[in-house]
Amino acid sequence: MEIAIVGSEEFLLGFRLAGIRKVVPANEGDLRTKIEGLLADRGIGILVMHNDDMKRLPPHFRRELVESVEPVVIAIGRVEEVDLRERIKQAVGVDLWK
Repeated sequence: MEIAIVGSEEFLLGFRLAGIRKVVPANEGDLRTKIEGLLADRGIGILVMHNDDMKRLPPHFRRELVESVEPVVIAIGRVEEVDLRERIKQAVGVDLWK
């Protein structure tokens, strides 16, 4: 299972430097289409995106992403970082911080 990152070129840069191979550039106009394509890819276990991009999506699609188990969708940014522990706990079934 791979980690995939979707978002702006600026957001993707750090992940590229860290060695993540599956990075998908997307702008506001094609973000949802790119995310849907990544959700359909059975080889992706974790999909990471920026919290600001998550907020731009329609509410029903956001809910679908939050509830997704395979792949686990993680929005990172100032607000969602607190929720990361809970999302990993939900996906893995154990609290890795204990």
